[in-house]
Amino acid sequence: MVKSPDVRTLAQRSFTRRLFGLLTIGFLALLGAAAAVAWLQSQNEDNANWVQHTLSVEAQISDFASGLERIETARRGILLTGQPEFGKIMAESLATTRASLKRLVELTIDNPAQRQRTERMAAILDGHEAAERRAAAATIDERRAIVRGFRTDPGVLLTREARAVAQQMLHEERALLASRDVQQAETLTFFYGVLSLAGLMIMLVAAVTLTIMLRYTRELDASRTELRRLNDDLELIVSERTVELQRANEEIQRFAYIVSHDLRSPLVNVMGFTAELDAARKTVGTFVDKLAEDQPDLVDRDVKLAVDEDLPEAIGFIRTSTQKMDRLINAILRLSREGRRTIAPERIEVTALTQSIVDSLQHKVTEKGAEIEIEALPAITTDRFSLEQMLSNLIENALKYLQPGRPGHIRVTGRVDRDRIVYEVIDNGRGIDPRDHDRVFDLFRRSGAQDQPGEGIGLAHVRALAYRLGGLVDVRSELHHGSTFRLSLPTVLKTGDVDA
Repeated sequence: MVKSPDVRTLAQRSFTRRLFGLLTIGFLALLGAAAAVAWLQSQNEDNANWVQHTLSVEAQISDFASGLERIETARRGILLTGQPEFGKIMAESLATTRASLKRLVELTIDNPAQRQRTERMAAILDGHEAAERRAAAATIDERRAIVRGFRTDPGVLLTREARAVAQQMLHEERALLASRDVQQAETLTFFYGVLSLAGLMIMLVAAVTLTIMLRYTRELDASRTELRRLNDDLELIVSERTVELQRANEEIQRFAYIVSHDLRSPLVNVMGFTAELDAARKTVGTFVDKLAEDQPDLVDRDVKLAVDEDLPEAIGFIRTSTQKMDRLINAILRLSREGRRTIAPERIEVTALTQSIVDSLQHKVTEKGAEIEIEALPAITTDRFSLEQMLSNLIENALKYLQPGRPGHIRVTGRVDRDRIVYEVIDNGRGIDPRDHDRVFDLFRRSGAQDQPGEGIGLAHVRALAYRLGGLVDVRSELHHGSTFRLSLPTVLKTGDVDA
């Protein structure tokens, strides 16, 4: 069953909403994955910075411990040999060790436990410096006494304590490094979980979207197949109806020709007898006039009035009516002949054709005091005679119904609209009431004040010719605001497309 347009529209809207919702979910999943990656990158940078910090602390601890060992070694060299070179080594070692300690204090200032240990390291270093001064100032006997009691010497004790403090600091930093490794592992676990969830959501969205797309595609294919079948049926119906209409049109044309032709014979008789009746009236009138002069008493006043006034008026009405009927019959015959005329498409330069029409109407243009402007009109392939008839009628109508007291301006334009060409005749005349836009194209129908000669045939003729050439004609107009007659025709008329 074919869905109605409303149902199909609702289905398309439902599909669009579902697809938009799924794409939104997929987009949010991608955003979540991107946020997780950014967060992991930040965490990795923080962890890398902390690892680097720990390594720097360990390096400074090692440098400090090594400096203390060099200080102690230099002090022992002074105690054993008394040579001043060891004093220089001790002074250099003290300077480098203090620099290491200062850097170590800066690195561990945020850790209270390590800060206490660095303070103890500073005290140990001060003690080593005092021991160095004592060793440098001691006599030989005092140095020998210090060597003999070396195991209990304050410098040795300070060195042992410094080693212990350094080990504590290293243990603290390694513990911090281990906790950061655990945190890094937890971060990676969370990151992989987020990525897995986002990937699962994206795969789910993709699967559901693919399912919906496949279902919609199947429904669309089914609709297209059904629509194609309906189009085929419709083309067949249209073809059959077109053949029927062509036959009916031909019958109507033959009927119009026969009727108008048969009407002409009695009309000619009526017109002939009307002329004879008028001649007889004149003869009777002459006789009555002469009798009235010779014997006035024999001529009745009513008879005199009938002969002089009533009969001429009646004969005038008959003559006017028969002339009008003759014009209508001629118009019907002309339309019938046009319907049977063979269409011969050819390429036409419409600008030149329109200019020739305007040139032939130049005396009317001058008489009306009007101006006709012709723009560059696109060429067309159609029947020249029919196109000339249509444009002539439209331009003549524009001239005929200009607004009194207003300078007339008529403009002829044209444009290409895909596979059709639209010509427009635009005027600033009296305009047409919107209620009469359709009736002006009916045969023998006119609109507005009937102050111009015509039988209401021209626009009907234009529409009949336009239909036959596969075109349309319409009007846009308002009273006192001019009119625009628009003629739309195929760019190339094929003989098989002619409406017979």
